[in-house]
Amino acid sequence: MVHWLQHETGGLLTLCAASIAILLFLIIKVKLEPFIALLVSGLALALVAGLSVEEIVGTALSSKESVLEKGFGGLLGHIAPIVGLGTILGAILERSGGADVLTRRLLSVAGERGAPLAMGLAGLIFGIPVFFDVGIFVLAPLVYITARRGGRSLVLYTMPLLAGLSMTHAFLPPHPGPVAAAGLLEVPLGWLIILGLVCGIPAFLVAGVVWGAWIGKRVIVEVPEEYVVAEEVKLEKDEPEPSLALVGFIIAVPLVLILLATFGTVWWEDSSALPALTFLGNPVVALTIAVLLAMYTLGIRRGVSTAELSDLAARSLRPIGMILLVIGGGAFFGAVVSATGVGKALATTLSDAGLPVIVLAYLIACGLRLAQGSATVAIVTTGGIVAPLVTAKDYSDPHVALIAIAISAGSIIASHVNDGGFWIISRYFNMSVRDTIKTWTVLETILSVVGFGMAASLSTFI
Repeated sequence: MVHWLQHETGGLLTLCAASIAILLFLIIKVKLEPFIALLVSGLALALVAGLSVEEIVGTALSSKESVLEKGFGGLLGHIAPIVGLGTILGAILERSGGADVLTRRLLSVAGERGAPLAMGLAGLIFGIPVFFDVGIFVLAPLVYITARRGGRSLVLYTMPLLAGLSMTHAFLPPHPGPVAAAGLLEVPLGWLIILGLVCGIPAFLVAGVVWGAWIGKRVIVEVPEEYVVAEEVKLEKDEPEPSLALVGFIIAVPLVLILLATFGTVWWEDSSALPALTFLGNPVVALTIAVLLAMYTLGIRRGVSTAELSDLAARSLRPIGMILLVIGGGAFFGAVVSATGVGKALATTLSDAGLPVIVLAYLIACGLRLAQGSATVAIVTTGGIVAPLVTAKDYSDPHVALIAIAISAGSIIASHVNDGGFWIISRYFNMSVRDTIKTWTVLETILSVVGFGMAASLSTFI
């Protein structure tokens, strides 16, 4: 029995399924913190699969080559500075009033009829540098006021905003999920940015604009008086605001630098400028440049002291500690899956069954998301499982990026009561549980299905 579990394809797949079941049980039933649950299930899988103690945790003198340390350190070394810098950049843009400037300009251009689309574009653009929940906290007051002035259901304006924020959070760097997927599958972020936009924008239009317009006429939600009064006072303060051009420039800088570095290796392979492009386009360097620009142009030049900026950065980084630990735990779980041979066994089984890796990746991510609610856990666990399958195939970078997008798409499907974001949206937009399911849960499912459909379609050509 032990030999079958540790060496036969059926046994290895059984071990993998059992470890995932333990992971879900610990998160859902025991209510254990996902970081600890990932550690426990990963260690259990490693021990039962027959890995030696030295392989798992190293020796008392050195653990540098252990699965535990390499699993954690390899991925976190790649994503921690990216997520941290992206968080600081978003905090500075929020503090400076950049979101208000962007949204008001979009509303003034779009007019009353185009206000829902304007809210969606605000979520799409401002969602690039800020976390999903931060985007809600910052932009929600503008949604309240726009809905009150338009005299229509709050849902009509909320759905496009949420679609924009959710799409960027799921598909685009520097958000933790796509960056983690890119790190696990070893794909350049430049490809993830390009293909994330190609797959994500149609998903945003269908979920946020088409679905949002349809459901916004059928689910009527009023804006409570207390939601608007205090916020109108806040928005009417006589404070200097940054220009729209400056806000757009700061958001664009890291994206452009990363893209130039990615495609410079193809377009300017023999150019003397390539080393400079590679350096400036490294995601950490590109985001550092953007953060320094934001600190000066949106902070110091407008009278904000360096001490205030330092405090702002410190406060913005506090919430990401657990996110990084969960990602590290997921990377360790994936490293165990690879070290035990489960990945190779799964690759053999899939090859015999003829199921494409991109479809498997999406289905696994969907299952994990539905079961335990966390998109981050779904991404890092799925990435760890399918990484050996991707390695076994001779895929191009664009194709691997599409697999990463499929994982991200699966990780956001059908947000419901086990997802913290579900309750944030219910609370902030005055919706009952039933209305939140009818609006937000369906929106996330549409985003997921359309995003995956785009990625799967493109994968047949790339």
